[in-house]
Amino acid sequence: MSILKTSFTRRRSLALGATAVAVALAAAGCGGDGGSTPALPGNPGLGGDGVVAQSVYDAAPVATDADIPAGSTMDAIRKRGHLTVGGSLDAPLLSQQNPVTGTIEGFDADMAKLLAKYITGKPEVKTTTIGTQTREAMLQAKSVDVVFQTYTITPQRATQVAFAGPYLTSGLAVAVRKDDTAIKSVQDLAGKTVIVGANTPAVTALPSAAPGSNQVAFGTDPQAVQALLQNRGDAYVQDFTLLASNAKANPGMKVVGEPFTTESYGIGLNREDAQFKEFVNNWLKKIQADGTWAKVWEATLGSVVEGGAPNPPALGSADGS
Repeated sequence: MSILKTSFTRRRSLALGATAVAVALAAAGCGGDGGSTPALPGNPGLGGDGVVAQSVYDAAPVATDADIPAGSTMDAIRKRGHLTVGGSLDAPLLSQQNPVTGTIEGFDADMAKLLAKYITGKPEVKTTTIGTQTREAMLQAKSVDVVFQTYTITPQRATQVAFAGPYLTSGLAVAVRKDDTAIKSVQDLAGKTVIVGANTPAVTALPSAAPGSNQVAFGTDPQAVQALLQNRGDAYVQDFTLLASNAKANPGMKVVGEPFTTESYGIGLNREDAQFKEFVNNWLKKIQADGTWAKVWEATLGSVVEGGAPNPPALGSADGS
């Protein structure tokens, strides 16, 4: 996880306002999340307001008995009846505990539930909140089956854990005011005044991505968002997932286009279990091909991004995956 992503996960929790059945939470930072939520008015197949619809879960694939050899990790998970997940509870649109229902919602959380359904036939997960410094140790000790936590794939980390995927790509992206229709991507920032965070990757990336743009730097993300909303710049360039969180909290802004730099996120697995990695990658192929991945993206991250779902990243495309 990058420094920007760490800042993102520390942002205050945002109520998503969906209606669902409350679930019990385990002690010691563990959340038991029974899976999907009812469909709400909105786009077909989407729950609305950042929530994945029940119909997406109903249509999601389930592994056959032949896909799950006796004695495998998948077999143990199926017999247990739930997937154990290392993740977060405070990352809006990615993995956040709904303060009303207790369910854990967002792109990462819903992907974990869908993997659980593929293995067990039900979207049953138990989520343990973990820090960025403990993920490798948790996977090595098999304290969790998987980690879904915007886990950036790097060759160094791949010496300690295995990565399925990548399943999501982030990077620098562009946010503008809600009523702006002229700026649709980073290419439209040439000659514009662009807000950036001081000492962030945007400072060095913008000159080549948007020649002729003029930078205005702010020390903190809230200051940068406020500057954008107050018309002190034409756009704000920052990490995509941080901008998505900002847009969720501030209806006066939106994210446009796709990230123009690349940070690949993988599903963390125990490094010694090549069979489980192949199984998870095969699952990713299925949900990419049948449109499930796109529906989850549109219902969560896509709820604050202009335009449709991007193409999912190619499996094995990141160094270390």
